[in-house]
Amino acid sequence: MTHHHGGNIYRAASEAGMHIQKILDFSASINPLGMPESAVRAYKHAAAMIPNYPDPDCRQLADAVAAHHGIDKRLLVFGNGSTELIYLTIRALRPKRVLIPCPTFNEYERAVRLYGFQHPELKPDEYLNFMMLDEADGFAIDPDKFILNMTDCDMAFICNPNNPTARLTKKDDMLRIIEAARTAGCLLIVDEAFMDYCPEHSVIHEVETNPFVIVLRSLTKYYALAGLRLGFGVYPEHDISLIKENKEPWTVNSIAQACGAAALADDGYREATNEAIKRQRTVLEDGFNWLEIKYIPSDANFYLIKMENARRAAYELSQKGILVRTCVDFRGLHSIYLRVAVKSVKDNSRLIEELSLICGAWS
Repeated sequence: MTHHHGGNIYRAASEAGMHIQKILDFSASINPLGMPESAVRAYKHAAAMIPNYPDPDCRQLADAVAAHHGIDKRLLVFGNGSTELIYLTIRALRPKRVLIPCPTFNEYERAVRLYGFQHPELKPDEYLNFMMLDEADGFAIDPDKFILNMTDCDMAFICNPNNPTARLTKKDDMLRIIEAARTAGCLLIVDEAFMDYCPEHSVIHEVETNPFVIVLRSLTKYYALAGLRLGFGVYPEHDISLIKENKEPWTVNSIAQACGAAALADDGYREATNEAIKRQRTVLEDGFNWLEIKYIPSDANFYLIKMENARRAAYELSQKGILVRTCVDFRGLHSIYLRVAVKSVKDNSRLIEELSLICGAWS
């Protein structure tokens, strides 16, 4: 299985023969407002600390996360993006059989396959239980079906809202799944990388009372800190020591720690972001409807769209310096799907304009 990610503007620029700054990147779901000014100021201040090793305990950042989310900072582990924590969790906790709904973020499967050597008595395909989501239902997760599948596993992943579908599993359904995980003895890892767009549905506080829940969060997407790489996990108290014993030191640099702490305290940025994304989702949806492009309703800052000539459209857009995410490598999807981020009104309008030219040329 080949693994790709959005945001590779360096390769796109090289292939299109353009300067990197000319690339219009819809392939990575990064906040179009850019890095918060509060984080920019923190970046400049923290630059003086570059000659020193970063704080291995991320104490300033831990205080900020604990204050923002109202959680016990002793349960926090920080990583070089939440992706580091996916691999760390698999490596440290050594699950034997993992449930993964599909389509979803590819790194869950890759991490399980990479560390499957820890159980040599199992064949590679025995590590994984894939639950295929129904396209006719907009790739929504059926809680009852998910709960049934958990009974044969000792670990399960849910990305909420899901990537690449942008579908949300609502909190009431998540609470049912979480309680079922406790009953089944299946450790549920909830990846809330895009939960900042619908925070009322987060289950981050359930970790303190349920030893079968881990919640992962990313700060790189919502706060436009992707180049710094920053995420954290909230782990049950009995897993913290084992997780930290298996973690490499100093994976979160001083700049990332300072910028993350500043961004979390920036209420004005969050308010402006949520208002902007809500408006721009309307712009894209109106454009998709005008072009008769099918799309999954979004609870995040990106869309999964369906076009019969999606791969050709992606190529033609790339020749104009517009990068979108092809989805052929997502298990459960195929070549007629694209994922596009929500960006500024100018950029969104440009995407719709170029898609209209492409669709018009095909008709």
